[in-house]
Amino acid sequence: MRILGINAVFHDPAAALVVDGEPVAAAEEERFTRRKHGKSPVPFAAWEQPERSAAWCLAEAGLRPSDVDIVGFSYDPGLVQHELSGLDPEWEHLRTEFAGRAPWLLRSALPGLDPDGVRFVPHHVAHAASAGLAAPFGDCAVLTADGRGESTCGLLGQYRSGRLEVLAEQSLPGSLGLLYESLTAHLGFRRSSDEYDVMALAGYAKPTYLPDLTDLVRVGDDAQIRIDRLDWSRWAPPREPDGELLDEHAQLAASVQTRLEELLLELAGWLHRETGQPELAVAGGVALNCVANTRLAAEGPFDEVWVQPAAGDAGTALGAAMHLAAQAGERVRPMPAADLGRGFGEAELESALQAARLPYERPDDVATTAADSLARNEIVGWFQGRAEFGPRALGHRSLLAHPGHAENAERLNEVKGSERFRPVAPVVLAERAAEIFDRGPVPSPFMLFVHDVRSDWRQRIPAVVHVDGTARIQTVDRADEPLLARLLGEFAERTGLPTVINTSFNTAGRPMVDSPADALECFGSSPIDLLVLGPFVVRRAAIAW
Repeated sequence: MRILGINAVFHDPAAALVVDGEPVAAAEEERFTRRKHGKSPVPFAAWEQPERSAAWCLAEAGLRPSDVDIVGFSYDPGLVQHELSGLDPEWEHLRTEFAGRAPWLLRSALPGLDPDGVRFVPHHVAHAASAGLAAPFGDCAVLTADGRGESTCGLLGQYRSGRLEVLAEQSLPGSLGLLYESLTAHLGFRRSSDEYDVMALAGYAKPTYLPDLTDLVRVGDDAQIRIDRLDWSRWAPPREPDGELLDEHAQLAASVQTRLEELLLELAGWLHRETGQPELAVAGGVALNCVANTRLAAEGPFDEVWVQPAAGDAGTALGAAMHLAAQAGERVRPMPAADLGRGFGEAELESALQAARLPYERPDDVATTAADSLARNEIVGWFQGRAEFGPRALGHRSLLAHPGHAENAERLNEVKGSERFRPVAPVVLAERAAEIFDRGPVPSPFMLFVHDVRSDWRQRIPAVVHVDGTARIQTVDRADEPLLARLLGEFAERTGLPTVINTSFNTAGRPMVDSPADALECFGSSPIDLLVLGPFVVRRAAIAW
C-alpha cells in the first residue's frame, strides 16, 4: 500500500510516505517554504496543509496524488473535548473545524487525491507509532509527551506484534509540554520553538525551587500528572525578549528541567512495571529534551531507550502512515535513518554553482579538503546526501568547526545569531566515543542524548563542553556514513581530535538549509570559510566580493 502521512494542525507541518510498510520519504514544510516551523501554532493557521512537502514525497516515489491508497492525518477532531482546560476556549472550535475539513483541504492542495481515503489518526497514537514502529526493537514499551493533542498530552503503552496497546493516556491540563512552553515564554523566549534555550540555560544554575515544584507538579498512582496553578513570577520576574537574564531565571529553568526529568522517570517506572518490556521508544516534543532522555537511559528501568529523531509534531506524519500500514496488516520496517528528505545529484549541484557564478573546485577528496580547512580553524558548510528529517543536523546539512578552540562556541553562535549561552554539539567517530564521553548511550547517532565529557578531554575540546561538563553528541559509524567518518579520521590525523563541532546549517530564525540554493544563500550571508556541496567546494577567499 501507498500511504501518505500528514501533520498539519499545530506546528511543524510535514509529510511522509510509507510504501508497502517501508518509510521512503519524509520532510518538513519549512524546508520548502523557508518559514521556520512552517507556520504559527494558532487555530487560525490550522487550515494550512504541507502541500509542498507532500508533493515532493510523492514525486520522490514516482507517484501522483491519485496513486495514494490512504492518507493518515495525525489529528482526530472527533476526540476534542472543548471544555478541557489547556485548550484555547475562544478559538478551539476553529482548529477543530479546519481539522475536520482536512480531506477537502488536502484535495485542493494535491489535485487528484481522494478525500474519502483520508483517515484521522489520534495525535498521540501517531506519536506512539513514530516511535514504537520506527524503533529497531520489535515489541517495546512506548512513551509520548508533548504540549497537547486533541484532548490528551501523552500516552503510555506497548507494541506487540505491530499493534499498540494503550495503557494510560495523559489528560489535559496535566501537560509536561505546555508546562515547559509556558516557562519558555515567561523567560522571554519563543514558545513551541525555543525550549532548547531553556534546557541550555538550566545548566548554569542549581534547581533552587525544586522543593516547591515537587509539591505543585506530581504523578499519581494512575500515571496521571497533576499540575497545580503555577505563577512563575513567584520565583523569577517575567523577561522581555532579549532582556537581561538574571540568576533567578536560570535557577527557575534548572528547577523545572530537573522536575521534568523526575516526572519522566516516574512515568517510565510505572510503564516498566505494567509491561515488563526491556526496551522503551519515546516521541513527542518533550522527547527532544536530550538532558531528560539521558536520565531516562541512565537511571530508568529500561535496558535501552530509543528516541524518534523527528520526535516533535513533524514526526506524527510518519507515525500516522506507519500506524495505518500496521493496521492494514503490513509488516512495517523500522526507520532506516534520518536522511529521508530531499537529495540532489551532482549535475544539479554543479548547475546551482554555475548559476551563482561562483568559482568552485572539484577536489580529489572533499573529506580531506574539509579536514584541512577545519584544522586551520575555518568554518565549513557541509551539504551532502539527503536532508535529515527532524530538527537535528546529522552531517547532511551541517556547519562544522574545530572543537579545540574554546572561542568557537561563541563564534558559531554569532554566525548563526543564536544566544551566546547555547552549547554547540560534537560529532565523533563511534569507535572513539567511549574514550571521550561517558554516561549517555553509545552509539548515539541522532544527537538526542547528552553525555558527560571525561575530565581528561575537557581541556582538549573546550568548544563542545557545556558549562555543566556535558555534550550532546552524535556518533558516526563508518559503514553508515563513510564520507563523514573519513572527514573525522582525516581531522584526527591532523589534530589528534576524533571529533568536530556539528551544528545546523542555518542562521537564526531560518530553517536548516535544504537545497543547494539555500546553502549558497547562507554561505553568501554569513562568514563561512568553505562550502562543501557534494563533491564540489567553494572557498570564500577565492571570491572577489
